Amino acid sequence: MEKSKKHEANAQFAKMHRAEDAKKAASEYETAALALRAKTERLKALRLARDAAAPPPEPAAPKRKSKKKSTGSLSAFLDGQAKDGRSG
Repeated sequence: MEKSKKHEANAQFAKMHRAEDAKKAASEYETAALALRAKTERLKALRLARDAAAPPPEPAAPKRKSKKKSTGSLSAFLDGQAKDGRSG
């Protein structure tokens, strides 16, 4: 009988302890989230002020790739591979 009362008391204590830990964790999470939002707002304001003062330069137009000119036909390539001992 006494063991079951101790067991219940320990279980109830553990439950209360977990609830306190959960409240503490939620509080820490909210504090961290609030700090992150404040930091994000501050950085956004700085970025917008910087961009308003000196707009970013236009990106350079992408360079066009030149096509490689073929030096031979496929059959010539395959013949060269066969001469080198490679079979296709």
